[in-house]
Amino acid sequence: MNDLLRIRLSAKTDEEVKELPVFKIESDINSELSTFIVSNSLTNSESVVLLLALIPHISPEFFSNIIAEYLPNGGDFPEFGGVKGKNHRGIIPTGETVLYILAGHDIKERQEVAKLFDEEHLFAQKSVLYIEAVPAGEPKMSGRLIMDEEYVDLFTSGKISRPKLSSDFPAQRISTKLDWSDLVLKDKTLEEIKELETWLNFNDRLLDDWGMHDKIKPGFRVLFYGPSGTGKTMTTCLLGKYTGRDVYRVDLSMVISKYIGETEKNLSGLFNKAEHKNWILFFDEADSLFGKRTNVRDAHDKYANQEVSYLLQRIEAHRGLVILASNMKGNIDSAFTRRFNAFVEFEAPEIVERMKLWQVYMPESSKVHKDIRLDELAKNYELTGANIVNIIQYAGLLTIKIGNSILKKEALMAGIRKEYKKEGKILQQ
Repeated sequence: MNDLLRIRLSAKTDEEVKELPVFKIESDINSELSTFIVSNSLTNSESVVLLLALIPHISPEFFSNIIAEYLPNGGDFPEFGGVKGKNHRGIIPTGETVLYILAGHDIKERQEVAKLFDEEHLFAQKSVLYIEAVPAGEPKMSGRLIMDEEYVDLFTSGKISRPKLSSDFPAQRISTKLDWSDLVLKDKTLEEIKELETWLNFNDRLLDDWGMHDKIKPGFRVLFYGPSGTGKTMTTCLLGKYTGRDVYRVDLSMVISKYIGETEKNLSGLFNKAEHKNWILFFDEADSLFGKRTNVRDAHDKYANQEVSYLLQRIEAHRGLVILASNMKGNIDSAFTRRFNAFVEFEAPEIVERMKLWQVYMPESSKVHKDIRLDELAKNYELTGANIVNIIQYAGLLTIKIGNSILKKEALMAGIRKEYKKEGKILQQ
């Protein structure tokens, strides 16, 4: 890169630059950067652009030192481009920097180089790097050359850091230490879940090996619906765990905004970040965002409907798995339901399922009093899996608090009464 810059900077005319040096991969062939260049068959120009975007993150003084050799008395170098950052005191390359280094002043060659930033190019398709937007009226290529943070992490540390919940990324990674054996659902529901697992494991082969990219819509959209506490979130986490994908639960409180255009902006940032990632996006309590559109009575209704329309476009174009969770299937706008690939109903557990849930979550038998009959609990009390977990937790803490080492029925009944009261139910004695 040093030689490349010096050849361009020292040349007085483009004719003096007959051929730029070829970027070669040295002995660090096993680095993530080299692997990316080789596996994606990057050209010399593409490799140079990749390095230009990466250099400020590993050598802040690189550009400043070289330019200082050619401008010892200071001054500007408009052709080279480059800007100062708010905190970064070195030079950050711009699109103009790329054009100058790779094409000099040759108009036709500069037009070819500019195509490296088209939406169809690998850099955009994989969200590797881009030219930052500039104020209205300024040249597009004067924007900073920005590499995605995840690729910066990958090329500098060898691994990608997971994004954290923030205003720029309104989603949080969720996971579980439980296994499929801990999930208690009806057989019909489990069969439908296995279909989702099949899509996650084999869809890429269907698209690539069978050449179905142009015939099948990208991504998969599914609605989980049913009462709270029936396993919708846990199922999503298990799908991610057993297919090697991160699950991100979208924080709708950070997405939805009362200000016009802000909801779309938040959604755009979320989907852009998730593009080309093997993530599962999970919209819990999705009614607030995917709910039925209303008749337009005022400007508020008009913009609310526009938000739904925008979301409809983004969710349909997303290439990954998107799971919406709702207590009621009928609460979701029909425009979305028509585009779902699957509906999975999570019914409230009946006696057989409740018995399994008590067995799965109850402490080991040495901690449980012999008078506790799980079959009676399953038969007499209509509870969800979440209810049962809460009851056992409450009863266990109560037992420890009063100094006992054995979980007794009285403590469980206290927990059951608490759960019934919380949900406004009357417990028949």
